Amino acid sequence: MLRSQALLWDGCCNVRDLGGLPTEDGSETRFGVVVRADDVALLSEPGWQALRDYGVGRIVDLRHEHDGYGAPVEVVRVPLVTPDGWARVDGVLEGELDPVVYRRRNYLFLLEHFPQNFARAVAAVATAPQGPTLIHCAGGVDRTGLVAALLLRVAGVGIGTIAEDYAESEVSWAPTVGEWIAEAPDETERTKRRLQSVMPAAAMRDVLVELERQHGSARGYLSRAGVEPPELDRLRVRLRG
Repeated sequence: MLRSQALLWDGCCNVRDLGGLPTEDGSETRFGVVVRADDVALLSEPGWQALRDYGVGRIVDLRHEHDGYGAPVEVVRVPLVTPDGWARVDGVLEGELDPVVYRRRNYLFLLEHFPQNFARAVAAVATAPQGPTLIHCAGGVDRTGLVAALLLRVAGVGIGTIAEDYAESEVSWAPTVGEWIAEAPDETERTKRRLQSVMPAAAMRDVLVELERQHGSARGYLSRAGVEPPELDRLRVRLRG
C-alpha cells in the first residue's frame, strides 16, 4: 500500500505530505497539496527554510494558544477546540484506560461539539492558494489527525488507509515518548501520557465509521457544518491525482 511521505524538517518530528495515498476508485492523492505537522513554531531556521523550499504557501494553525511565531508564509488561525472544551474532554475520558476507546471518545466528542471549527479548518485548506498547505497543532496527532482524516475522506481515500496514516504519528513520536512520560509530575499525568503516546489505527477507523453512520459521509458532516459545496469540490479535485 502506498504511504504518505515523511518530511525531515529540523525542529519537528511528525511532518508528512498526504500525497501517494490510494483512493477507493483506483486513483491516489497528489503530493504537494496538504502537509500535516506537529508544532511548526519549534522549527529551527533550517527547518523554516525546508518549509519554504517545499513551497508551503499557507499554514493552518489549529491550536488555541497562539504563540505568534514568525512564519515566513501566510498563517490562518483556526482554533479547533475552545479552552473549556479541553476540560470537558478530560471529563469524558476520566477513568478510561483503553487506548482505542480513549481516542475514540475524545475524537467523537470533538467532532460533535465543534463542527463549525472543523468546517473552518477544511475551508481554509480548500481556499488556499496553489502549492502545499500545511495543517498543524501541537503534536500533529489529534486536531491535525482529525482534519487530515476529513480532507482525505473527501478526496475518496478509504477509511482503512486513513487510519493507517494516522497511526504513522506513533512511529514519528516513538523516540521521544519515554522521556516525556518520565517527566510527568505525578502518576495521574503519567497515566494520561501513556495513553496519549498510543495512536491506534482502530481508533480512527471507528471514529470515521461512526461519523459516516451519523452523517452519511465526511462530506455530509462538513456540509452541515458550513463548508460550501464548491469548496468541497475544489478540495477533492486538488487532492486527487
